[in-house]
Amino acid sequence: MSLRNCLQTFFRLPLFGSQSRLPHRLRAGPTRAHPPIECEIRLRPFHEEVRDRLPACAGGLAVLLLAFALTTGPLAAAESDKPVRLNRVIERTEKKEPVFGVFSANLSPRTGAAVASSSLDFVIIDLEHSPYDVSRLEGYLLGMIDKRQILQKGNLQLNVVPVVRVPSAGREQLLFVIKQVLDLGVFGILVPHIDTAADALAAVRAVRFPQLRDAADFKPEGLRGVGYGWPARYWGLTGGEYAQRADVWPLDPKGEMLLWLMIETRSAVENIQTIARTPGVSGLFVGPSDLAFSMGLPFDHPEVEAAIQQVVQACKDAGMACGTLTGGAGVTRRLEQGFQFLAVGSDSGLSSGVQDALKRGAEFKQRARKR
Repeated sequence: MSLRNCLQTFFRLPLFGSQSRLPHRLRAGPTRAHPPIECEIRLRPFHEEVRDRLPACAGGLAVLLLAFALTTGPLAAAESDKPVRLNRVIERTEKKEPVFGVFSANLSPRTGAAVASSSLDFVIIDLEHSPYDVSRLEGYLLGMIDKRQILQKGNLQLNVVPVVRVPSAGREQLLFVIKQVLDLGVFGILVPHIDTAADALAAVRAVRFPQLRDAADFKPEGLRGVGYGWPARYWGLTGGEYAQRADVWPLDPKGEMLLWLMIETRSAVENIQTIARTPGVSGLFVGPSDLAFSMGLPFDHPEVEAAIQQVVQACKDAGMACGTLTGGAGVTRRLEQGFQFLAVGSDSGLSSGVQDALKRGAEFKQRARKR
């Protein structure tokens, strides 16, 4: 039987629905090499039909059908049982790969859609220096959902991870602000102006749910209230699955939540070792402008850079990721210094500077692979 007729014969079978045992008549049209054939089949599970029909088809079709069976049969089901890492930034950070993002202050669904379709790794949605409006945040996050992208990718992992910079500083009330933001489904929180280890601990506790009393990572004890119906839906999980996976990484190795803390003052640099060792923190983000202001120095002063390097070293000592804000010209230097996540612009459009930063980051990764 020719490959064409074998395909026609095979795909006329209603193999994708009922598992009925009722007989069906099938007639294949004639070809130059073969007269018409008529056979009676009984519908069985798809992989059994594939197995029995392989000898009758051309070699190319046999390979095609076998591959299709493996992607729809028991082996595929077993593979789908493996949990997919939902937070792409965590996935890449675990591989020691740098990630790049922008700040976004234009909170609209279409801005969210545009950012989600970009080549960025994350977006920091800024509620510190723009109006704190969780309704607009909700629309932005919904705009980031791309059904076609999910279908093409075959899993629920977003290409661009939404992280929200909350308006409350470390020394202020964090609980209700963080709770409202997390309950919309974000994958990360950036807390500004963390000055002490106590500030850092308060942020960790605000992000975490209370854990089971016998859990190895019971402490720091979580304070987040339970109301996860909407964020579970946004993540594509059941409520129980969300409760298990919406924990801070890497304290919980299976956690999908990022907690980045901003180091922006002289006091924070003085306390950097204890801040960096606070359990539950995912990374430290240096705010160079506020840091320079706090030190009473211009941005490019050597003492400001020395303070930044203190933060980098503290992160290295603690085995923690370090990030900052930089332009395209500074990307290579910051990556060579050990920074792992960089904000390289804003959502006023992927400017030439942002594009240049992404290009330099890609070149750096290529060189790193060759070492």
